[in-house]
Amino acid sequence: MGLFSESVDVICTGQGQPLEVTWKGTSYKVAGEPNRWFERRKWWAEETRAPIGSGAGLVDHEIWRVQLENTITLDIVRHLGSGRWRLLRIHDAAPASAVEPDEAA
Repeated sequence: MGLFSESVDVICTGQGQPLEVTWKGTSYKVAGEPNRWFERRKWWAEETRAPIGSGAGLVDHEIWRVQLENTITLDIVRHLGSGRWRLLRIHDAAPASAVEPDEAA
């Protein structure tokens, strides 16, 4: 398992459940039922200040564990303020092209 903080694109159902993940330019269908939970985040270290009324997403963040069609299991997290998704963890062997650093970066 590896820890990451990398942007991914996610297509969701109307209820917000991930259906497809695009990672490093390749789209993968979500196979099976994704699991969702919430984890505490270090908001005091990540935010410069907490605006009044900004409760959702400040203390906890929503994490989804998705099994992709090629047997890669990922944990992805959605930033509630921006709606952006990022890759948090990889649990299974991933194609080398997916985990190698971008040469352009």
